[in-house]
This record gives sequence, structure tokens and C-alpha cells, in this order.
Amino acid sequence: MVVALAARISRTKLFTGCAFGAAAIAMFSSSPVLAEEPHNLESAYGNEFTKETGTVGPVEPSNGASVNSDSAAAPAASVPPEAPQTDPVKFKLVTSQFVDMPVQGSAAETLRYSGRADAYLYISGSAFGGDDSLTLTVRPEYTWGKDSNGEIGLIPNNTALFRGEGRGDFDLSVSVSKRWNSGAKLIVGKVNVLDQGAKLPVVGSDGHYGFQNLSMALPPSAIIPNTITGALLEVPTEKVLYRLWIYDPDSQYQRSGFETAFESGVGFLGSVTFPVKIGGKPGYYALKLSGSTRDDINADSLPSVLIPSPGSGFGNQKGEFAAVLAGYQYLDVYPEAPGKGWGIFGQVYMSNGDPTFLDRSAMLGISGNPRFRPQDRFGAAWFRYSLTNQLVRALDQRLALQDEEGMEYFYTLGLSSNVQVTANIQVIDSAVAARDTGVMAGLRLTTQF
Repeated sequence: MVVALAARISRTKLFTGCAFGAAAIAMFSSSPVLAEEPHNLESAYGNEFTKETGTVGPVEPSNGASVNSDSAAAPAASVPPEAPQTDPVKFKLVTSQFVDMPVQGSAAETLRYSGRADAYLYISGSAFGGDDSLTLTVRPEYTWGKDSNGEIGLIPNNTALFRGEGRGDFDLSVSVSKRWNSGAKLIVGKVNVLDQGAKLPVVGSDGHYGFQNLSMALPPSAIIPNTITGALLEVPTEKVLYRLWIYDPDSQYQRSGFETAFESGVGFLGSVTFPVKIGGKPGYYALKLSGSTRDDINADSLPSVLIPSPGSGFGNQKGEFAAVLAGYQYLDVYPEAPGKGWGIFGQVYMSNGDPTFLDRSAMLGISGNPRFRPQDRFGAAWFRYSLTNQLVRALDQRLALQDEEGMEYFYTLGLSSNVQVTANIQVIDSAVAARDTGVMAGLRLTTQF
């Protein structure tokens, strides 16, 4: 029976399409994140680390309004630089195509093809006769093909293709941002949290670039969805970056944000990030606190086999709370290749459990650019996630669950400034106890226009 249920989970594509949710829950279909830290703290280091040749993922043009623009204080990971927006309208398109196949474990050795496209339309205030410190962002996204999420692990092994069970392939996010000369920034509207993960120093991944597994790209917490509606404020000071998010705790994927606004409560995130130099190399160390007033299980984000039966005792508590300690430390930067280098990163996570599905996790990795080919990028990381004990007990007659643990390795070959090919290997010991340790091998072709 356990094997049959495990197969059913695979067929339903748990997390098809799943910083901060955990191992056995397609609740990752609401891709949670605890504030990702952008490398935008140059005021702490002067101009020593501001000469980037690239930034990771989509970065909103600064319009020249901020001395702490998202394009940075630390070495970047891979893609071409974002120039300050001089035109009132700017457009960018990023696409990735994937082929992958399980090569070891319980899953069938089936070759799959899939892809994702993200467009970014930035319209500055001057286009409407207003202030250029205001920017309207219109962000459509589209996925296609047959992805491998849920085949060897419960945490999505392909962040770019993560979406809720039964959800469609298209979504649209719209937000308005305001920047002040001090560097402070406020975003109001619907926001895809993938774009925040892209700004992380060292690890910087958003599905198109860097790590593919959700554990590193957007470390799950089961509290912050992948797409949120709310207000996001960041305030950089000379020595600390402060962040405060207030948002609807329900995933806004394929929603406008108004249909069921805040009916499940209110979510929040607060974080402080400290820039620190060790051996003359930049590092960033953060304390992140997140929570919500939700008082029931997030059933919309779970496959049916992982929703406890009524009266199970799980999902009846009110309020969620989690804490994260995270660090991102460069060990080397290359004077001959400004903006390039390599370093280590890691985090530990703990929550108060019920009604949150994840109670603790940890991950540790290394990533950066090889000195002999700074246009390339590499990464290796380990992760471990633990489901809340009450949930495991509530499901023990239906499905045997355990901690999920794994490793990911990737190497990106920079063919040009806009074209990259990435080889990826993931080894995962699934949270479904009946599964053998699985190995997934794949290739990713990413282009930016």
C-alpha cells in the first residue's frame, strides 16, 4: 500500500510546476521563501565591490534613483549586467529549456523535455508624465512540457517548473515600486518570489541560473508562497539592510490577489542582513523571521494523499512562526574579472510546527566562477528537510515518511553573454520511505534577449 501511494504521489506530480514548505508536501506548490538578500549593500564597502559585470536573474532597472541599486555590492554569478534605465520602457525575456531523466532509483528512466519563459516589462514613471523613481513592472511567465518534479524526491528538483498541483502553465504578476535617493525601496502588488532568490550573493539562483533544486534556489519554509500579493519594503543603511514584507499567505499563482484577499490571515517577513568582511572578502549574514496568522492546513497547496483526515489532530493550531540564520561568504574575488569570484553559503531553519508542515532544515554549499573561465559557473550543495512530527504521525497509516536529504551539482558553460548551457546532477534520498535513493541527470539551455 505504501508503494502504491508513493507511485500515486509521483503521478500527481507533487510540486510540479514548489525562500521559504517541506519535504513531503506539494505545499511547495506555494513555493515559500524567507527574504532573499540582494547584494546591494555597497555603502558598507564603498565602491570596492560595485564594478559588476553581471547580475543573477531579472533585476529591476534603478532609473538612477538609488545609490544602493539591486545591481550590487558583491560579485555576481552569471548573466549580463543591467544598465540603469534611460528609456521610459524596458523589456527583457529569459527562456530555459530542460531535458532530464532519472538514471537511478525507483523512478522509470524516462527522458523528459520542458521549458520556461519569463518576460519583464519595466515602465518608468516618466512614461506617464510622472517621477522616474516610480516603476511599473509587468511580469508574465509561461511553462511547457513534461517536467520531472516529484519523480525522485518530494521537494521540487526543478524550481523553474514548480507550480501548484492542477495549476496551469501561465501566470501574470503586476507591481509598482518606489525608490528613494536613500536606497529605500517599496514594492506593492503581485510579486513572484523567484526574482528575490535571484539576488542572493554566492548562491543566486532563480530556476534559469544556478541551482535547480528548490532546496537551494528558494529554500522552502511552508510559510511564504512562491507568488505573493502585498507590500515589500527594504531599507539599506550604512551597516545593515532591513526588510519587512506584509502579504497574503495564500499562493497568488493564477490569481489577481483580490479574489480571496487575506481570507486565510496575514503573513509577514522581517529580516536584518549584516555585511561583514573576512580576510578582505565580502560576506552577508542574515537573521530572518517569518510567520502568519493562518489557523488551518494549507489544503489548496497539498496533493490529496498528503492532507490528513478530519480529526487527525494536525492543522488545528493558530499562527505560524519560523526563524532562519543564513550566511553567504565570498572566499575569493577576481580583480582581473570584476564581479566574479566564488564562496560558500548555508542556512538553518526552525519553525514552531503545526500548522506549518516543515519544522527544521539545513543546507550548505559552494558556488561561483572558475578563475580560468570566469564566464562559467559551478555549484555543489547539500540539503536536509524534516516534516513536522505531527504531520508524519497523522499520515503514518497511509504513507511512511522520513527526512529528505540530497545533493546537487551543476556546471554552467557560458557560450556567450546571452547563452548558457548547464549540466546538472541531483542525488536525493526521498521523504517517501518506500523509494530508493534516486539520481536525476539533466541539461538546461538558457537564453536572454
